[in-house]
This record gives sequence, C-alpha cells and structure tokens, in this order.
Amino acid sequence: MRKLAKMLAVAAVGAAMTMAPAVAQMGSEMGGMQAHTKTKQPPLSPPAKAVAMVAGASITIDYSAPSMRGRKIFGGLVPYGVVWRTGANAATTLKTSANLKIGTLSVPAGTYTLYSMPGADAWKLIVNKQTGQWGTVYNANQDLGRVDLKVGKNAKSVEKMVIDFDHTKGSMTMLHIRWADLDLSVPVTVEK
Repeated sequence: MRKLAKMLAVAAVGAAMTMAPAVAQMGSEMGGMQAHTKTKQPPLSPPAKAVAMVAGASITIDYSAPSMRGRKIFGGLVPYGVVWRTGANAATTLKTSANLKIGTLSVPAGTYTLYSMPGADAWKLIVNKQTGQWGTVYNANQDLGRVDLKVGKNAKSVEKMVIDFDHTKGSMTMLHIRWADLDLSVPVTVEK
C-alpha cells in the first residue's frame, strides 16, 4: 500500500511539473489580455500633418509633434549648431506634386526629408533627398540645399510643435514651424 501511495505521489509531482509551463503560459496570456483591455496611452509626440493646396499643387508635410513638457527647447533640448530632425521620431517628410521654390531653393516635385539647423539668431531649413529614415539619421551628402528661415516670436508659448501653412494666395504660401517661443517661416512658391 505504501509503495502504491509513493508511486501515486511521484506521478502527481511529475504531472504538476509537466503542466507547470502550460499553466504559466496560460496565466501569461490572461495577463496579456488584461493589458490589452487597459486604455492605451497616446504617444508623447503624436503624428501630425500640414497640407496646402497651392495653384493646383498638393504640398504635404508629415511629422511627429513633440511637446515642451516643462523643458527648455531651443538651446536646450534642441541645441544650437546641430542638425535637428524638425520634429520627433521618424524623419519629417515633405511631399510635393509640383516643382517648388522654398525661399531661394528650387525643389523638384517629389518626396524629401526636412531638417533644420538651429541658431541663437539665425536658422536654416535643410531639404534632404534621403527618405524613409529615422529622424536622427542625417546624411549631408544627400542635401538638396539649405535656405534661411525667418525667425519670429510667437504671441504666446506653443506647447506642442506645429508645422503649418498660411497666407496661401495664388501660387504662394508661407511655411511655419511654431514651437515654444519661436515662429520660423519661409515662403513657398509653386513654379510653373
């Protein structure tokens, strides 16, 4: 009888050890299901888009919009003298269906990446031919060119970065990058 009880006990321990991974997996899956039912937090730098229709041409800028969140932005988070991705996350993308003149730079119809070079007193917008990369990947050999940005001040601090177009008339619009206390702008003209 003792021998039978001992064999049954050994069999029960073996069965428990065999089932342990399956039980752990099931618990893990249940925990995963619970995690998926929780409210998903929005990204800190959500995707955003600026769109302009100018003289029949479509101009679109896709970017991720970072927020200040109490940080010093220009000369801090965004250092002077270092190429900046002009947003967050993936590279900021410009798509145009027509040839453009951005400031003094001719930009053929197509897709590009926008970077910028911040300065304490002067800024440059960089139009780069490489596309599809993460925002911190910058290859200067791929630059189409650089153009001056007009540096202005916002009436009040802008918490979440905004890229937009305004004053669209005829074949021209103004491209703005607004964040913190700065309003950076450059004229954009559709070339015929």
